[in-house]
Amino acid sequence: MKNKATIRLVIIGDEILSGKRQDRHLAQAVSLLKPRGLKISEVAILSDEPKRLTAFLAQSFACQDVVFCFGGIGATPDDRTRQCAAKALGLPLERHPEAVAEIETQFGEQAYPQRIRMAEYPKGAAIIPNAYNRVPGFSIQNHHFMPGFPIMAKPMMAWVLEHYNLEDRQCIQVEHSLRIMDGHEGDWVAFMEQFERNFPQLRLFSLPSIHEDGSRSFELGMEGEASVVLKGWNVLMQEVKNRGCAWQEEGELNLL
Repeated sequence: MKNKATIRLVIIGDEILSGKRQDRHLAQAVSLLKPRGLKISEVAILSDEPKRLTAFLAQSFACQDVVFCFGGIGATPDDRTRQCAAKALGLPLERHPEAVAEIETQFGEQAYPQRIRMAEYPKGAAIIPNAYNRVPGFSIQNHHFMPGFPIMAKPMMAWVLEHYNLEDRQCIQVEHSLRIMDGHEGDWVAFMEQFERNFPQLRLFSLPSIHEDGSRSFELGMEGEASVVLKGWNVLMQEVKNRGCAWQEEGELNLL
């Protein structure tokens, strides 16, 4: 990939906004993108309301970002993503011959009259194969549309990343962290500030926790190029030893 892509996720469905279902697409997407040196810059969760969805997609298509969209591409009346994408682009819906073949192979005569509607995409779209039930998603103008079912969407997103060669090998990062037990991150602010000055190439992070028994701990770690992370880790471990802190390791120093 010549230029580093800006990656966005769009999660579509009233069931997410109502709390009936919990989103799993974000975590799955991160697990697929991070080993390829890619990060998510933004996540939007939208209802199935057609006007709002169409307006959002019209604005999204105007950008050059790579966008992964999940949900709303089924055949029921409340699945409106295909129609809204076509309207946002000013294109007609057309039955894609490859998608028709996949759905007919999977469902036979039962593909008609309802299931075959899932082969209707904005004119010019390309299919995203679906190994789970052979009902494809579709790609058009840097946007990749997949079902709302995470079990289907994850392998489909992986296929898109491979098929479109979406990766940045120069930006592959490692992450390593430890947990300071019975500690307060406020006691480490001066160290963290100095650490960032010494290692501007690394992303330093801290995440505090309050436990059920009232005790506190916090995760302290870093992300960056492997050789620099190793140097930063040695500095952090020396500081932990100097302070005599109780700690436990949170992760391995491996490519993620």
